[in-house]
Amino acid sequence: MGERDFSFIREINSKMFYGYIIVGAAFLIQLSTWGVHCTFGIFFVAVAKEFAWSRVVISSAFSLYLFLMGIMSIISGRINDRFGPRLVMSLSCSIIGLGYFLMSMVNEIWHFYFFYGVIVAIGMGGVDIATLSTIARWFVKKRGMMTGIVKAGAGAGMFILPPVINWLIYTYGWRTTYIIISVMIFIGSVSASQFLKFAPREMGLNPYGEEVNEKSSNSEDDGFLFQKAILTIQFWQLCVVFFLFLVCTQIILVHLYAHIVDTGISGSVAATILATVGGASIAGRLIMGSAGDRIGNKPAMIIDLAIMSVASFLLFFADAPWMFFIYACLHGFSHGGLFTLISPMVADLFGLVSHGIIFGVVSFSGNIGGTIGPIVAGRIFDLTGSYQTLFIIFSSAAILGTFIMVLIKDTELSTA
Repeated sequence: MGERDFSFIREINSKMFYGYIIVGAAFLIQLSTWGVHCTFGIFFVAVAKEFAWSRVVISSAFSLYLFLMGIMSIISGRINDRFGPRLVMSLSCSIIGLGYFLMSMVNEIWHFYFFYGVIVAIGMGGVDIATLSTIARWFVKKRGMMTGIVKAGAGAGMFILPPVINWLIYTYGWRTTYIIISVMIFIGSVSASQFLKFAPREMGLNPYGEEVNEKSSNSEDDGFLFQKAILTIQFWQLCVVFFLFLVCTQIILVHLYAHIVDTGISGSVAATILATVGGASIAGRLIMGSAGDRIGNKPAMIIDLAIMSVASFLLFFADAPWMFFIYACLHGFSHGGLFTLISPMVADLFGLVSHGIIFGVVSFSGNIGGTIGPIVAGRIFDLTGSYQTLFIIFSSAAILGTFIMVLIKDTELSTA
């Protein structure tokens, strides 16, 4: 493309680094898409009540969604590496909006599985890959902080949307609420996607923190090809850690609201507790993203996993709102930090040349854990009428993830 094609970008860059505009656009995309994702547990209760479907049946639809989303993360990562984030996100957000619109028409269980478990999943598979891989390319310095700001969008969505969605469902019904969500995704997220640009050098710019004519040790041309990355033990260790992490987080996302209501606490308080997870995750994303820049992403991830391990024990005893609020703060903080640190950790270990697909496969491994967790949780509840056995699994997964993270060693890239 010609010099004049990016003249307006250089004009903007003379006043403000264009990467910050990308951060803002990615923040809005994360807010709407992941914010709605985190309200599944609220719809869970409303849909189960109308159709008298068991918890394992609805949990299985969410697990199908997570599994296909993971597969699409790999595909989206490859497409993003080749064609850039604007195409990936425009298509992804359009598909998400369509899926939520169709959810308003659900009358049979296969509708629920297909509209949510397949269509929405296909769209969601590109969200983290396109936004976070793009941030990794635009920032050498402050990569963790900028990733944290972007992922704070998801936390903001999780903080804002559960009470709003709960009110909309109560006032207008869950079908109308899905239509409102679809319009928000179509207008907001698709529009924000148009501001995403693949890499700064294509516009005659340099990544933030890289001087003119200098090639950093972690530039967009550096790193492991995917074929080499999968031969390293670090790659598979990171996949297992993310698998265990998503086992924990997706169980909580799907079942925490229902568990709190089962203890006799009102739905509005339960929605507020769920929102607290999102609010605390904002702090986790910002604080731990910055911590990753200062102390390294691996130590920061170990801290987050340790906090999640401690938080998991609270669920054995929680039976009052204040106890659930404490749990929500601890879990939300660690949840937000870990989601923020995983993309910079991939960049640390494997560089940027194949960051999209490597990050996509690591994400897919996590989604397998997220697929298994809610099904097991729903099955355990249907058999026992309690989540106590599940909390043992939850705690064990968090502790094991912490231990494996400690064992991950630097690659040749990260020690160069």
